[in-house]
Amino acid sequence: MANVLSGQPVKERAGQKSLAGAIWLIQAISGVLLVLLLGLHMVAHHFVAAGGLRNYQEVLAYVSNPVIFIIEVIFLLVVTPHALLGVRAVVMDLGLSQSTLKTIDRVLIVLGVLAIGYGIWLAVALQQA
Repeated sequence: MANVLSGQPVKERAGQKSLAGAIWLIQAISGVLLVLLLGLHMVAHHFVAAGGLRNYQEVLAYVSNPVIFIIEVIFLLVVTPHALLGVRAVVMDLGLSQSTLKTIDRVLIVLGVLAIGYGIWLAVALQQA
């Protein structure tokens, strides 16, 4: 938060050769990608579908398209780290000890891997249904 308050330019923050700079850059890039992917997702699922919603059979037919399947998996791969980095940022603002933060980092990594693994498994299962 100090970087934002100090007025450090975005280019400087993105160019930092540290873990904080890399995490900030990942969060920023994933945020931009989410705007695009979420827009595409909303249009495809709610504005193109008759009545604004698809039933289960329509979702299965929709996800069976390989292009849609890949887009949905990319959406999962972008949203999960973005969300978990957001949780990490909130937790860091609590002023916890470094050892506690390291433990929380490990828990978030495991949670992210499990969420992505389950999401991909579910997407494959739906595509094959």
